[in-house]
Amino acid sequence: MDVKDYYKILGVEKAATAEQIKKAYRKLAVKYHPDKNPDDKAAEEKFKEINEAYEVLSDAEKRKKYDQFGENYKYYEQHGGRPEDYDWSQFGGRGRGQTYSSGNMEDIFGGGAGGEGFSDFFEQLFGSRFAGGRRGQTSQGPGRGRDVQATMEVTLEDAYTGATRQVEVNGSRLNIKLKPGLYEGQVIRLKGKGSPGRKGGENGDLLISIQLAPHPHYELKGQDIYTDLALPLYTAILGGKVTVNTPGAALNMNIPAGTDSGKVFRLKGKGMPAYDNKGAAGDLYIKAIIHIPTNLSDKEKELFQQLSQLNENGHA
Repeated sequence: MDVKDYYKILGVEKAATAEQIKKAYRKLAVKYHPDKNPDDKAAEEKFKEINEAYEVLSDAEKRKKYDQFGENYKYYEQHGGRPEDYDWSQFGGRGRGQTYSSGNMEDIFGGGAGGEGFSDFFEQLFGSRFAGGRRGQTSQGPGRGRDVQATMEVTLEDAYTGATRQVEVNGSRLNIKLKPGLYEGQVIRLKGKGSPGRKGGENGDLLISIQLAPHPHYELKGQDIYTDLALPLYTAILGGKVTVNTPGAALNMNIPAGTDSGKVFRLKGKGMPAYDNKGAAGDLYIKAIIHIPTNLSDKEKELFQQLSQLNENGHA
């Protein structure tokens, strides 16, 4: 049986913070997700391995136990012990018959990797019936199904306005209504949509972690949205009305005469809506970027030269 280095699998140091572990997991989970690697068995196995590593390192109790195991196993091996003779019972695995609840992982989304469970190493360390129920239960009686976690990537537009997504869970299709104001890292819980319970026990829940997709035109900071506006030179000089695109609907905006490039306009309440707080929203910040005309006609060049001369004479 191979001993797994969960820190190495996620590409983090042993002293990594919970946030660093979470960030590393999300990056790898997106890269190796079965939806992005159809019919790729290697990616599927890598995805399961990443999930298993995160299952342990994201839980303080399991991580402590795993770290303790690592130190003891290293000492045992360095002093000539055979791996097959190692005493697993000291860590509460099969030797004690304990089980643990799963707060995370195995793919259940979009026809993904699905369902073969964690590795023998994991089961030895945390109990062979890990998926069956809550901590302290045995495999004999009813047990609550495992909570299952999945990641859903959402566009900024969908996070702003809300949307409906369809997902496949345990062979059934579910329509999920996403409310406006979704934010990075938010977890949506679908009760009873996780793994089936054992022997009549209740089903686990499906936990969907929201990941906002990068946007080419908008930057989100908290609930405030930042964007640039290409402003024609003539409008910047003379003022006028322009149409501003937002993640929701287009807005009309008055530009004052003499607007400099780099000037920032603030539209109060036009940023990201607050989740489950109707009427509350961040602000929209619009940075004017003056667009200099190119390919001028001879007449246009002549007029600009006249303006230049008038400007020089006015400051003579």
